[in-house]
Amino acid sequence: MNQEANEFILRGGQFIVQETPAESVFTLEDLSEEQKMMRESTQEFVDRELWAHWQRFEQKDYKYTEETMKKAAELGLLGIAVPEQYGGMGMGFVSTMLVCDYISGATGSFSTAFGAHTGIGTMPITLYGTEAQKMKYVPKLASGEWFGAYCLTEPTAGSDANSGKTKAVLNPEGTHYLISGQKMWISNAGFCQLFIVFARIEDDANITGFIVENDPSNGITLGEEEHKMGIHSSSTRQVFFNETKVPVENMLAERGMGFKIAMNALNVGRIKLAAACLDAQRRLVNESVHYANNRIQFKTPIASFGAIQAKIAQMATNAYVGESACYRAAKDIEKRIEQRIAQGNTHQEAELKGVEEYAIECSILKVAVSEDVQQTADEGVQIFGGMGFSADAPMESAYRDARISRIYEGTNEINRMLIIGMLLKKAMKGHVDLLGPATAVGAELMGIPSFDLPEYNEILSLEKAHLARLKKAFLMVAGKAVETYGMDLEKHQELLMAAADILIEIYMVESALLRTEKNLKRFGADAQKTQIAMCQWQLYQATELIQSKGKEAILSFAEGDMQRILLMGLKRFTKYDTYPNPIALSREIAKSILEKGKYTLDS
Repeated sequence: MNQEANEFILRGGQFIVQETPAESVFTLEDLSEEQKMMRESTQEFVDRELWAHWQRFEQKDYKYTEETMKKAAELGLLGIAVPEQYGGMGMGFVSTMLVCDYISGATGSFSTAFGAHTGIGTMPITLYGTEAQKMKYVPKLASGEWFGAYCLTEPTAGSDANSGKTKAVLNPEGTHYLISGQKMWISNAGFCQLFIVFARIEDDANITGFIVENDPSNGITLGEEEHKMGIHSSSTRQVFFNETKVPVENMLAERGMGFKIAMNALNVGRIKLAAACLDAQRRLVNESVHYANNRIQFKTPIASFGAIQAKIAQMATNAYVGESACYRAAKDIEKRIEQRIAQGNTHQEAELKGVEEYAIECSILKVAVSEDVQQTADEGVQIFGGMGFSADAPMESAYRDARISRIYEGTNEINRMLIIGMLLKKAMKGHVDLLGPATAVGAELMGIPSFDLPEYNEILSLEKAHLARLKKAFLMVAGKAVETYGMDLEKHQELLMAAADILIEIYMVESALLRTEKNLKRFGADAQKTQIAMCQWQLYQATELIQSKGKEAILSFAEGDMQRILLMGLKRFTKYDTYPNPIALSREIAKSILEKGKYTLDS
């Protein structure tokens, strides 16, 4: 049974119509000894080089960001995901997520530099480059001898990435492309040696990718460092290309493949960005707990106040749920990559297809965790009170740094619309059967509901049954919306975003439930009391949001009897058999975290 469960793998998006066995999900409690050692060494580096010097990152010390990137390279942290034959460690997807998670929590400046280099600066070459390109450039990037940057965004091309105006013109000799144009918001531009540049050849429908060495004598000019709300020591500049000569052999993949490269890079970037928000949340919880336990007002620590405890509980629950979902998805991707390699795919093909399969989950995580870290930082400022607003305390910088995560890798609004759009495309391809379950839900709506209360004899069995009904709520709303609008659904952005919010809540709470259920079986109920309370509280909050977003969606497209039927169905599918006490759950969670003095739930 366990062996079968461990091999169980759903296609991307299938979680909404199929049940996932708890034994099949990967959790932080499943880390190998090697992975635990990797986590510890990463934490030691962060505490020593980054957290201890967080104020330097607030003073626009770009040089220190570069220095710490070189130190990370000396530890091999820049080459975790790079195959061994190109100078990297060749670790699996979960391990790359783990390092991204724990290296990113101290400062958004370093996190941005690390993510831009290891992700969009290096990955396009490892996944799309020729053997000659990989041998020439990837070892330098993996070792930190060179740093990379990614030039996609332009003044008129942001979310619409394929609308860029940068041109690539083949010279008369046919040996070089001459690239001319302007790129903006380029992370690492101030200290990189290599750019991944996207430009349009002639009137091609799609842009093309190029590997461009950063040589100022070759028509490359940098703008001044941008003044930003946060991530102060992340080098962010405009890059101007004026007939920059690029050898034809430096074209990345094929002509016109640039848009596909950019989109696939974003899929990886989205799940990695979610991971990069996790340790920031843990550290914010820890700082808030320490302050609340030691800040005396009205002759008592403010940690004893219910209003403060509710904030601590929410912050800790956000972290737990985010961890659960990120590592669940990371292992699914890793399994799919291993499966494709076993079928004969190359490393490049396997990783590209493996990540692309879970593009829906990548977008879900990007949205959910980026918004959670913002909420966590905001609550941290509030717990610190006046000190939270002061630049002398780390909460102020964390609040500003967190804000960019909702814009990076496609805005959260774009990602919400992509979530539903990608799910419907998978349904049309037959990869996810939405029609069958949605039809069954429609038939159930017309039937007479049972008023018998089931017996829930196992821990979390009530919550799992309730979650199954929430999935029906999504299928009901989304199914009727598709039936109403068909291909025109994409024009109704507010409806898409409401449906996406429902799907996001379902995936996130299910991930926490599966993690907790798995750990209940191996560690026992006493060891999981806090985690159980977190799941119950998260499910309650998810239900409240799904009721609101479901009603908003239904009222936007249904009228008359159909509106009445759908609203009754929403009420049926979101109704608890036995309601939890949310305040009691909040207090239980907070009590556990405050007594421990920090966020410690994983082994």
